[in-house]
Amino acid sequence: MNRRTSLAAALLMSGVIAGAPASASAHPERPREIIASQVVKATSPHPGLNMTLLEGPTFGADGSLYFVDVVASAPAPKVLRLDTASREVSGFFTDSVGSYTSAQWSPVDGRLYLTDYQGTIRSVAADGTDPRTVFAGPVEGGPMSPDDLTFDPEGNLYVTDLTGYLDPAKEPVGRVVRIAADGSSATVLASGLAAPNGISFDRGYRGLYVSTLWENRISHLALDRSRTSVVAARTVAEVDDGPAETETDSNAVDAAGNIYQATHGEPVIRVFSRHGRPLATVRVPVADRAGLTSATNVAIRPGTKQAYVTVSGDAGGFIYSFDALAKGIRQSNGG
Repeated sequence: MNRRTSLAAALLMSGVIAGAPASASAHPERPREIIASQVVKATSPHPGLNMTLLEGPTFGADGSLYFVDVVASAPAPKVLRLDTASREVSGFFTDSVGSYTSAQWSPVDGRLYLTDYQGTIRSVAADGTDPRTVFAGPVEGGPMSPDDLTFDPEGNLYVTDLTGYLDPAKEPVGRVVRIAADGSSATVLASGLAAPNGISFDRGYRGLYVSTLWENRISHLALDRSRTSVVAARTVAEVDDGPAETETDSNAVDAAGNIYQATHGEPVIRVFSRHGRPLATVRVPVADRAGLTSATNVAIRPGTKQAYVTVSGDAGGFIYSFDALAKGIRQSNGG
């Protein structure tokens, strides 16, 4: 198998039953176009790197939007906070070790959890203090490159492992990993995946929507009642209507079960129904597109339709907003 290996096929070989993909021809209607509005320029390209990359937007209990700058180095903030009313951006947390790729608040302890691509899950208190290592080290004998995360109601973490992404000539070795709420154990739910990135629970916490970068595909992994193993998998949508260099990044799920799929390589969010029907395409204004090359993630303020997107490119790192198709829930607030 090459780097475009089907997620369904990979799961089938691992003993998981794969369902049939959704048929694009069954849904011929054209998705509606939504133009997002710029809220604020949050970061400028970092000296020496000539780039910035924002990710992981998530609303805190104080109503502020928190997000990460993946390529920031201390003393620059690695986690930032946006007051959406005043549009003021401030530093929230930094350290000398992490390369943080996503953020989400735990439903159990109220702390902000951060995935460090170098192999660690960390958390900080609601005021940005008291950093702790939640989990570090190999999982079932293999190193982990955590990218996105989501929580079940009990506070257990479900993480996409991007191991192998930077060496696409090799066989797909990405995984989905479950980490116990207290960080005491970690198990592999799915393996042999083609660079899994986005991960979100469906509305009923019965399964996970996982997007794979190499395939531009969204799949649903149904879990058993304990949420400790995958019992079935199906392809929800093939995201193949963008430029050849684009890849499916993070995702989110709203109160109606719609899936918001972010894009690396193009400042676009694509919205699908839970059955895979294309519903909407969210774009930045035409005047902005030349300097922006990714829309990595989206958060919908819980209980409202106010959606916020992390957008980056040569022009810097920005937050954009648009009206979501349905209200935000925990599954659309970070990851």
